[in-house]
Amino acid sequence: MAGETAVIAGVACHSRQACIFKFHIQPYLEEIMGLTSIEDAIQFAIEKEREAAAFYRQAAKQESIAVNQKVLEDFAKEEDKHEQMLKDFSAKPEAIAQYRFQKITDLKRADYMVEIDFKPGMTYFTVMRIAMKLEEKAAKMYNKMAEAADKEDMTNIFKILAQEEMKHKNKLETIYDDYLAKHGD
Repeated sequence: MAGETAVIAGVACHSRQACIFKFHIQPYLEEIMGLTSIEDAIQFAIEKEREAAAFYRQAAKQESIAVNQKVLEDFAKEEDKHEQMLKDFSAKPEAIAQYRFQKITDLKRADYMVEIDFKPGMTYFTVMRIAMKLEEKAAKMYNKMAEAADKEDMTNIFKILAQEEMKHKNKLETIYDDYLAKHGD
């Protein structure tokens, strides 16, 4: 609509689409522009995986509920696996072409959840909701970066990572759906 103003994260934009671009697409385009080689892309992705693992580990340390600690530690280990996969790709770039993509069902549970900040002592399924949103955001980031990349090998790295994040999102959403099927919303 002409003259429409949208506000997201306290910032006014001339339209909702402009806000979406500003907060969800533009940062990735700016990041990708600085990457000039497959090694740059891999190092960027390793840093993102380390940040995710560090978040999960820090949250696990702050958590007093044992089952939540375990879930958070398991998520950190999954991010560590991504880092190792990236290091393997760096050492043996031809392995990128050997990656086999799978069809991952997107249950879209996280798509309809609001983002919330982690606080120690949250219920197990609140922690699951936070993790689903984090995995959703990571998958979106990697997909946007794949779209913006101008080199096929960089595009492939980001598509691989998007798929790996979608696997996590699917796993979390399946667990969440199973819980809701038993106990209700």
